[in-house]
Amino acid sequence: MKKNKKQNKVHVKKNDRVQVMTGAYKGVVSDVYKVFPKENKILVKDVNVVTKHQKPTQANQQGGIITKEAKIDASNVLLYCDKCGHGVRYKKQINDDGTKTRICRKCGSSLDY
Repeated sequence: MKKNKKQNKVHVKKNDRVQVMTGAYKGVVSDVYKVFPKENKILVKDVNVVTKHQKPTQANQQGGIITKEAKIDASNVLLYCDKCGHGVRYKKQINDDGTKTRICRKCGSSLDY
């Protein structure tokens, strides 16, 4: 029998502005451009940049050393509030029309752009 696995939920979404809280890139504020919910990892622009040695292929005739972003754990980032100026915790608020909005716990401003 297969067990029903709980669906992983990541607290950030694509195009969210986040602040990295741990590691070599601590304090960096950037945008999320890919989310991997099964792994609980995200790709953040210009964070955790690694170099990779690429062999020449049909698509890339030159080959050589390329740089790209590697995945980081989603628990290492917080949503960034422009009004507060740093990463913050948030709460969800249900609007009159039934949509959900993420609200900053400190200043009360909306974190959905």
